[in-house]
Amino acid sequence: MPNETKRDRLRQLGALNTRPEAVRAPWFRESSFFDPLDLVQVKYEMLRHVHENGVNKADAAALFGLSRPTYYQAEAAFEREGIAGLLPRTRGPKSAHKLTEEVMQLIEQNQHAGAPLQARSLAQLLHSTLGLSVHPRSIERAIARKKNGEPYARAPVLPQGCKDFYETLRAAVLCGQACVKDMGATGKGWRC
Repeated sequence: MPNETKRDRLRQLGALNTRPEAVRAPWFRESSFFDPLDLVQVKYEMLRHVHENGVNKADAAALFGLSRPTYYQAEAAFEREGIAGLLPRTRGPKSAHKLTEEVMQLIEQNQHAGAPLQARSLAQLLHSTLGLSVHPRSIERAIARKKNGEPYARAPVLPQGCKDFYETLRAAVLCGQACVKDMGATGKGWRC
């Protein structure tokens, strides 16, 4: 989208804070670098506030308009994965969990070379032999993934220095040494 706004992009990524008005941290009102719409930044700043300033976790969660359980989830995710852990995750199953390696072998054994894919009959076969209910479209996708050698979805990976980059940019903005607009932190958002 040529006229895509940061809000649109955050919404697409699932990182749009639906309650930006609940963020009461003063620096989110004092500088355009801090964006209460950016849920990843809000969570990071909440964690940072506790770590750097020794603030009570419940108080920090309230200051950033989030719940205590959200604080603890963000803390665990950040410890496990860094800033990437604060990014939104897709909900639901992460892979074709019913189509294990053994099930895929049964499917491959019953596929006829050169013949068109009969996903509906393969689904019936899986139901009658294994008692497994699988939608024909799931079988088609699994076969296509295996044929193309595509891996299952993975968690997003950010560059190693992402946190350091953010901290450097943050310090420069707060000290008045950098203009947020000049550093690319507006519009579509800063990237690392």
